Amino acid sequence: MNTVPAEGPATTGGAPGPLVLGIESSCDETGVGIVRGTQLLTNTVSSSMDEHVRFGGVIPEIASRAHLEAFVPTLRAALDDAGVTLDEIDAIAVTAGPGLSGALMVGVSAAKALAVATGKPLYAINHLVAHVGVGMVGGTFAGGLPPNLGALLVSGGHTEILRVGNIASDVELLGSTIDDAAGEAYDKTARILGLGYPGGPAIDRLAREGNPKAIRFPRGLSQPKYMGTAEEPGPHRYDWSFSGLKTAVARSVEQYEAAGLQLPVADIAASFQEAVVDIITSKAVLACREHGITNLLLGGGVAANRRLRELTAERCAAAGITLTVPAPSLCTDNGAMVAALGAQIVLDGGRPSGIAFGTNPSLPVTSIVLPEA
Repeated sequence: MNTVPAEGPATTGGAPGPLVLGIESSCDETGVGIVRGTQLLTNTVSSSMDEHVRFGGVIPEIASRAHLEAFVPTLRAALDDAGVTLDEIDAIAVTAGPGLSGALMVGVSAAKALAVATGKPLYAINHLVAHVGVGMVGGTFAGGLPPNLGALLVSGGHTEILRVGNIASDVELLGSTIDDAAGEAYDKTARILGLGYPGGPAIDRLAREGNPKAIRFPRGLSQPKYMGTAEEPGPHRYDWSFSGLKTAVARSVEQYEAAGLQLPVADIAASFQEAVVDIITSKAVLACREHGITNLLLGGGVAANRRLRELTAERCAAAGITLTVPAPSLCTDNGAMVAALGAQIVLDGGRPSGIAFGTNPSLPVTSIVLPEA
């Protein structure tokens, strides 16, 4: 396991603010970030991805044990990189959900221990909203979050479109996946094609060699009965489904094999990817247009995907929507995003969560910070 500072120290300017330490452990990254208001001091991440490769996906128990081993070294590296001590920290923020239950417990337990030992206020915050909060640091948004803001979050565990009124108190879920997240679909399809784990980067690279129009794979929940109209929205107008797409890829592979034909892996990868990014971007832009969203942040690990960034930018430009994509190290799970949201909650006058709260693997996006129990 390697512990490396991911883009730190870096500054964004702006007025001084609270010095906040953020802790992230919702999946397979142990992240510790430190911000001073909107100034990013460090974003230190330790990933256990290499330990999950042989299983073809994240194993929760392995992830939890990796967090236990990595937390103290990652914390020390972050404090050294930022040039601050625990005594100087004004507040601690930690991801309380959503995420893997055992992994969340490690980060939350560590945060509670630090809060008790230092006497610092503790804020239990929402992982998904933190992906939006990271826009406050790292030079992503100059001068703060823009008005009429939305967020498209695409990762291994989540695919959502959000409307952001106030980052500290007003976030609305407009649409989400009803089964697999986009990242999960990439991993499962890569396994079918024999490309290994993680599947996203492998498929994205191979897709460049293939024809995205070779096979017309289904776009889930795009039929009129699900979409409806702007006046009478259907039940899944802004939602996604990727499980059927994965099954369609499997059936396609079976048909080629049954016919004794060589498998056009690059064409399948390109066609699969086009189906994913086509439906994600079309529904996201539709939600933006119908909810007055003129600024969109694209975040989550899959935001590194070449075709997703390309088509999102193209469709946002056509719709008059300003697209912003944070640096790759700020798109994946990290502690800086937790610290950034924590700082905004402190500045907004939010009350600390205390230490009696529990983790919530299914925490809804409307719960930005957990109240004191």
